Amino acid sequence: MWIQVRTMDGKETHRIDSLSKLTKVDELRLKISELFKVDPERQRLFYRGKQMEDGHTIFDYNVGLNDIVQLLVRQAPPPAAGLKCKDKEAELSDSDSGCGSAQSESDKSSTHGEAEAQAAGSSAQTDTPDLVDPGFGFYKINEFVDARDLNMGAWFEAQVVNVTKTPKMPVEEGSDGKQGEEEIIHYHVKYEDTCCASEPNTDALCGFSSYPENGVVQLQSKDVRPRARTVYQWHQLEAGMVVMVNFNPDDPKERGYWYDAEIQRKRETRTAHEIHAKILLGEAGDSLNDCRIMFLTEIYKIEEPGVLDGSAAGSDSPLKRSNGPECKHCKDNPNKNCRWCNCHVCGVKQDPDKQLLCDECDMAFHIYCLNPPLTSLPDDDDWYCPECRTDSSEVVLAGEKLKDSKKKSKMASASSTSQRDWGKGMACVGRSKQCTIVPSNHYGPVPGVPVGSIWKFRVQVSESGCHRPHVAGIHGRSNDGAYSLVLAGGYEDDQFTYTGSGGRDLSGNKRTAEQSCDQKLTNMNRALALNCNAAVNEKDGAEARDWKAGKPVRVVRSSKGRKHSKFSPEDGNRYDGIYKVVKYWPEKGKSGFLVWRYLLKRNDDEPAPWTRDGKERIKKLGLTMQVEGTAVSCSHHTEDRPWAEENTSPLKGTPKKMKVEAYKLTREQKAWIKEDEPNRKLWDEAMESLALGPKFLNKVEEVFLCICCQEVVFQPITTECQHNVCRECLQRSFKAEVYSCPACRHELGKNNPMTVNKPLQAILNQFFPGYSSGR
Repeated sequence: MWIQVRTMDGKETHRIDSLSKLTKVDELRLKISELFKVDPERQRLFYRGKQMEDGHTIFDYNVGLNDIVQLLVRQAPPPAAGLKCKDKEAELSDSDSGCGSAQSESDKSSTHGEAEAQAAGSSAQTDTPDLVDPGFGFYKINEFVDARDLNMGAWFEAQVVNVTKTPKMPVEEGSDGKQGEEEIIHYHVKYEDTCCASEPNTDALCGFSSYPENGVVQLQSKDVRPRARTVYQWHQLEAGMVVMVNFNPDDPKERGYWYDAEIQRKRETRTAHEIHAKILLGEAGDSLNDCRIMFLTEIYKIEEPGVLDGSAAGSDSPLKRSNGPECKHCKDNPNKNCRWCNCHVCGVKQDPDKQLLCDECDMAFHIYCLNPPLTSLPDDDDWYCPECRTDSSEVVLAGEKLKDSKKKSKMASASSTSQRDWGKGMACVGRSKQCTIVPSNHYGPVPGVPVGSIWKFRVQVSESGCHRPHVAGIHGRSNDGAYSLVLAGGYEDDQFTYTGSGGRDLSGNKRTAEQSCDQKLTNMNRALALNCNAAVNEKDGAEARDWKAGKPVRVVRSSKGRKHSKFSPEDGNRYDGIYKVVKYWPEKGKSGFLVWRYLLKRNDDEPAPWTRDGKERIKKLGLTMQVEGTAVSCSHHTEDRPWAEENTSPLKGTPKKMKVEAYKLTREQKAWIKEDEPNRKLWDEAMESLALGPKFLNKVEEVFLCICCQEVVFQPITTECQHNVCRECLQRSFKAEVYSCPACRHELGKNNPMTVNKPLQAILNQFFPGYSSGR
């Protein structure tokens, strides 16, 4: 792997190659000293805020592929300057602790808000006071109402605790020519759920919490209405009525929240009653169509403001509405232990006053169930359970050395006596891009990938589309055939012929092993056999009647096969062209077990890369090892960093510019391009890249990219504004009643004929054969 090392001022950057994750920091300092001419004693290395110290590996700091390590060069100062450097470290440490202080202040403010919510809940438990008329608005203070939650659009039982109004705002002039004034009335309501009023963090404990907010919430008049109290009977319900129903969007068969709903249809049989309704999710117009209502005996009438008299409005609803269970695991069964709504250790529903709530995972714990147990509740505002609590012994402050991590100390690599350097592996990095020029089941060469192309890592071969699997040697389908294979010398009988896969025990963490059973002509072995121009014979194998008529298979040779074949590259993975399967047969290998062997012969118009003509062609095309040109990503760092654009100084290993043979167009291709008159400007732009050789196809792919699907246009529609869009993408846009160009919003007209640009489609089929498969 490689990393970048950059000075703090950003003026100098170098790439350091041939690193392993097991490389020691002191070894890294020696490589840095060769490039930056800085003694190891004067180097201070930082990675993501941590100072790297000798004795640790770069894996200990989680340094990944292509990551940047910062270099601060120490001066050779007098003692006073050294004191100033220590002060600098102290400031850096103080800044880190200041971040934690800011977090602590935020937590304190959150705790203060929770204390206010608890105080409001305790006051709600007192007797209901008399109604107080504020002098404006429909509702009085202490009146029971239904309040809408603005996030989910559901209605909840609440009580008005205050009524306010904003200053008067001017409105449009009336018919008398005078400008009117309008007041906005705000109702401050408190939800009535006793559980949420007493437990500020109950949302985390409840599987389906009853109410979304705690404390006092300010709402406008349209989000408050009288408490629903009238239950409709079955014969009163009709299609088109707007009622209030109980519905659970996540699980419609379970009890949930209370929503407004418009009845769409009513169905009655001898044994069952059904109602399907459209659930209205608030003022935004969102809705859920055709929802079956399960609780038919609890469908409420929506009360209008001002209809109820004062005595009825001040009293609570005669029929208390029921909501979903607070815990979806135990369904609020008091006789059932639950580790989700009660103590996470024992699950026993007792001693709620002796439970602690973790501020990270929101799980509850009895103080006597902890290990070690506590005798009393802690005084700290924040408390974390043993699983969430950070081990303070692993916290590294600025300028401190890295402490041994408990997690990494338990890894097999920490106690292994093996001398193998496993830190250079690249099999598990993720693809940063995917080949879309040809489908995954494409036979034959990949456009833009000439014979002799060579990549440093297998993941880059996968990104090019030449051989898509990261590790597997054969890419194919057992009912179709093999599309590509890699000669890597992984099997003990792998020489000039190819040996099939299977027959080895790779359980555990093994990557290679000796043959332990017979190979079978299944899976990838059968896929490669299907490429042979002969009927499949699972017992004796077969030989092609005309081997050149068989299905083509792309072959990539890896440098790992250098010990088996002189044709393998010295480094990396090289594309060697198209091969055909001549015959395949079973035989006993060196281990005494049956293996399947395949004889492949080259059948490619381009010369082989190990021949004189092939080497000359590689020079003409300017093909070099692709290490830095293809962006490779790892699990925690996926930024693309083209070396030539990122660095301000030349990097080690940057290839010199060499003269490249221009891409040659055939007479037919030139005729198609000339016939594509609407795209003349785009073709002129693309033709400027002919001097770049195979990269010309990359330019064509970039120029004729569909703005909608971000792939090469298929059945292209060239618009009046000279943009190219796939016909299917444009049809999808018109179906959504958008009749403008997706690129520039030029109006195309509702009755646009959508005529396919046949010359453009023809030339793209020649440049990218097979790209239309599956489109």
